[in-house]
Amino acid sequence: MGRYRFSPAPGAPAGSSVLVGHVDATGRGRGPLAALADLREGDRVVVGRRDGTTASSRVTARRMIAKDALAASGVFRPEGSPVLTPITCAGRYLRDEGGYQNDLVVTAVEAPR
Repeated sequence: MGRYRFSPAPGAPAGSSVLVGHVDATGRGRGPLAALADLREGDRVVVGRRDGTTASSRVTARRMIAKDALAASGVFRPEGSPVLTPITCAGRYLRDEGGYQNDLVVTAVEAPR
C-alpha cells in the first residue's frame, strides 16, 4: 500500500490524500486494502503517519468507478476540503481484459478522536 505521490499526506489541511493498494494478489491472498469492501458510511479509518502520529477519519461515501474513468473522477485533487481517499481494485476480474475492471473509492473526512 502507498500514498499517491502527488497527493497530500493524510491529515493535511487541504486536498485528497489518496492511498492505493491491491485487494488481492495471486499466491499472496488478500491485499492490504481488501478490508475497504467492508467499510460503510460512518466507520472510522485511522492511518499511521511517518512521525508516529495518526490521522483519524470517518467514511462519508464509497463508490465503484470504472478503471478507465478514475483519472477524470475528481479523486486526485491537491486542493479543496481535506479528505482521505483509499482506493483498491474491485468488481469483476477479467484476466484477458487486464484484471479488475473497477476501483472501489472510499471517501472519509477528518474525525479527531
